[in-house]
Amino acid sequence: MLAWRIGEVNVTRLLEIELVTPYDPERPFLAEATPEELRRMPWLYPHFVTPEGALKISVHALLIDAPGKRVIVDTCFGNDKPHALIDRQPLQTRFLEEMADIGWPRERVDVVVCTHLHVDHVGWNTMKDADRWVPTFPNARYLIGREEWAFWSAQQDKGSVRVMEQSVRPVLDAGLVDLVEVDHRISNEIRLTPTVGHTPGHVSVLIESQGERAIITGDLMHHPCQVTRPEWAPYADSDPDQARRTRRKFVSDHADQPVLIIGTHFAAPTAGRIRRDGDAFRFQV
Repeated sequence: MLAWRIGEVNVTRLLEIELVTPYDPERPFLAEATPEELRRMPWLYPHFVTPEGALKISVHALLIDAPGKRVIVDTCFGNDKPHALIDRQPLQTRFLEEMADIGWPRERVDVVVCTHLHVDHVGWNTMKDADRWVPTFPNARYLIGREEWAFWSAQQDKGSVRVMEQSVRPVLDAGLVDLVEVDHRISNEIRLTPTVGHTPGHVSVLIESQGERAIITGDLMHHPCQVTRPEWAPYADSDPDQARRTRRKFVSDHADQPVLIIGTHFAAPTAGRIRRDGDAFRFQV
């Protein structure tokens, strides 16, 4: 299990599922990320792209153990919730058991951070109890962006409604949600930072401790190839132009800086640093 230390803060990656996404010209995940284009970035191999040119995508939560706070960032798909991204099959993983095995029983989580409200970031917000969805982390405060909630709660398409009903409204109804601003501070070491574009209220998570820094990306970027090509926008970006601007600024601002970038969907080894590479950038692990 991958883990990193940032000053007094420990971050652990808890894997739910790994996906391999071959290039599909009919519905590409990243339209420009053809096998030919990916080969122009040899540093992507072998960790992030298969020899055949398929993108490796990880779905994992990040567990932050900071002084006085236990925080889980993004809660993956969850069990018992079919979705097209996982071939419409409900997952049955040992996610909670594996959390408990490493000393993180669900009752001891203090804060749940949702960087945004897409299906693969809110699934374990709830768990099935008979025919009801109940909060998975009963003693936690669930932090949801005020603007993010306003946007998704107004959507009427079937998929969005299902995600809200299964994974968000039950924790709201239980009184466990704090609607927060995009720069909300969680503790002395942890705060949210706005990275909008993928969704209207999208945030990343900044960790600062004893002079060391790390950023958990959320879906600011889905794959390390976007470090070199921040203009590549996945179909799920709600505002592709804004998302491109956000990625370009993020990559430029953090290049060659002493900040660890922990990708929410980056396959193992998941974390690294942004380096300048001539006129472009690359992700160094």
